[in-house]
Amino acid sequence: MQVLWQREVAENFPQLAICTGIIRNVKVTGVNEKVEELRNKIFEEVRNEYVLETLKNNKVVRAYRDFYWKLNIDPTKIRPSGEALLRRVLQGKGIPKISNVVDAYNLASLKNIIPLSGFDLDLITPPLEIRFSNSNELFKGIGMNEPKKLERKMLVLADKKQILCIYPYRDADETKITEKTRNVLIVGYGVPGISSDLLKDTVATALNFIRNVAGGESAEVEYFACV
Repeated sequence: MQVLWQREVAENFPQLAICTGIIRNVKVTGVNEKVEELRNKIFEEVRNEYVLETLKNNKVVRAYRDFYWKLNIDPTKIRPSGEALLRRVLQGKGIPKISNVVDAYNLASLKNIIPLSGFDLDLITPPLEIRFSNSNELFKGIGMNEPKKLERKMLVLADKKQILCIYPYRDADETKITEKTRNVLIVGYGVPGISSDLLKDTVATALNFIRNVAGGESAEVEYFACV
């Protein structure tokens, strides 16, 4: 998977990085027994490791919150996805049950508090690019009824045809994983202060979780630093 960095992004955020991983020939279904076993295991792990009242002081949480402020996003109102999932668990709410594959990578995300996206690989047109949005560019995220016009210079992940994600918290509806999906692309989003090892480990964990609950054969995890 080739990843490009817009020059303006590289100049403004030279410490950004993303990590990708691909798993092929999965079988996407509803939530099954294997997913529930994994969910219970990860929930127990994070409840033993983290405390809600002190979560904001965690260095991973702090790194993403600091980055959000640089994007003029208030992270107490729009939370980084890894933190949002973890907070729900610590509050006793659980997380949404969507499908075996989506739930698997969400569990990897909350385990390490790293935002992840999952895309239908066959709906992606490489190369990927980290860039700023253009004026009046349209984006329809998962759960949105209608596309919306983005403000200029929002940080996004895109392919040759479309925006895939508002970096790093809202995925596009058009490329989401469904029961028709057979090949999956996982993207982990790095920010300053997040090590390459943690980013790669989180993506590898997501691929492993998916393989355990949905089958498939995963490929090598790739790391792309902003250059």
